[in-house]
Amino acid sequence: MNDLRIDTEHLRQFVSDDEIRQISPEVVAAKRTLLAGDGKGNDFLGWVNLPDELDPAIVASVKKEVARLAPKIRFFVVIGIGGSYLGARAVIEALQSEFAAVLPSQHPYVIYAGHTLSEDYYHQLLALLDANDYAVAVISKSGTTTEPAVAFRIVKAHLESKYGKAEASQRIVAITDARRGALHDIAVQEHYPMYVIPDNVGGRFSVLTPVGLLPIAMAGYNIDALLQGARDMRQLCVGSDDVLANPALHYAAIRNILYRKGRKVEMLVNFLPSLKFLSEWWKQLYGESEGKEGKGILPHSLSFTTDLHSMGQYVQQGERLMFETFISVDKPSSKVEIPSDEQNLDGINYLLGKTLNEINHNAELGTMIAHRGGGVPVLKIQVPRVDEYVLGQLIYFFEFACGVSGYTLGVNPFDQPGVEAYKKNMFILLGKPGYEGQQLA
Repeated sequence: MNDLRIDTEHLRQFVSDDEIRQISPEVVAAKRTLLAGDGKGNDFLGWVNLPDELDPAIVASVKKEVARLAPKIRFFVVIGIGGSYLGARAVIEALQSEFAAVLPSQHPYVIYAGHTLSEDYYHQLLALLDANDYAVAVISKSGTTTEPAVAFRIVKAHLESKYGKAEASQRIVAITDARRGALHDIAVQEHYPMYVIPDNVGGRFSVLTPVGLLPIAMAGYNIDALLQGARDMRQLCVGSDDVLANPALHYAAIRNILYRKGRKVEMLVNFLPSLKFLSEWWKQLYGESEGKEGKGILPHSLSFTTDLHSMGQYVQQGERLMFETFISVDKPSSKVEIPSDEQNLDGINYLLGKTLNEINHNAELGTMIAHRGGGVPVLKIQVPRVDEYVLGQLIYFFEFACGVSGYTLGVNPFDQPGVEAYKKNMFILLGKPGYEGQQLA
């Protein structure tokens, strides 16, 4: 079953069917390279078959861990950076109430650390943890990445002070390498419950491993449905070489055609604020996968209608360097109608009886037509609703399309050598042992 559709109605004047046919052999060849595992970065392709090959015992263990911890905590602190937290946060924030932090719940509220070095953030976090019961998932293959390592040291000390070392060890779950690394060694030494990040799955592709599954399940969401959505999307992505029928190939083809025409920026647009962190996850996935060797589309994101009142002017009339990909959701999970007002001083009685979803969809359609008229190619990814199954489909769709698009672009989509540059400079400035005498670059 596939609930995801590619709509090119507002793209046709920018990308022709003939151009799709011309690039199709390249895109299909990129797909076959991905599946054959003989391209660049082929030691990080474990995510390709992951939805079907994930051991059911891992899923059962995650559920058991949730059942053990959830009843005794108000907050679950996820310590990680980049792919170690963005995928889980994308799913959780797409599904939870916008006001979940202040609403009563039978499930822990997931909060995040290790993604910033802000002193004020950690001061405020510790104040919150002082007053509430909590547990921690620390996620890192190495355990030495600066941001999560700093966060873990701070939170671990707080946890041990609050609960004692023995109890703290049962409130820390480590998700790390199977055999080596600082976090692995600490987890073994301290007897933390532990899950493995597969060697052949990079961080930005890891949301369907315990990296994402444990926090998502802890927040009370259905990881079985999430995985089933990914399985069904994988079947379609892997099974078809028809570029127009396979949504991942279609998306990869369109992106590369537009890139070759000078459209160097892609804006992922949503009309639901709950999808903000899906966009953040997508930005890392594509930015880290394609931005290398002087190549790559710059991923950006916008939340409409909010950003129509800030960035909308630039999109409409600024330099024609971008295209937009809209994530369009058919139906919300609830209904709110516009009430009547006899005075009608605000002039919106013409909306009387309409639902906010009707108004939002018309704002979306009006925006697509306006931006297309302003010279911006607009692609639409249509989904029927936002739930675990559909999010599983979206995650795998974007992952598979990313691998195909990267190979079509001619880069290794699975490394990130440029990430190390800032780290080296930071270590020199902080005086890390081993960096003495090295030059800033």
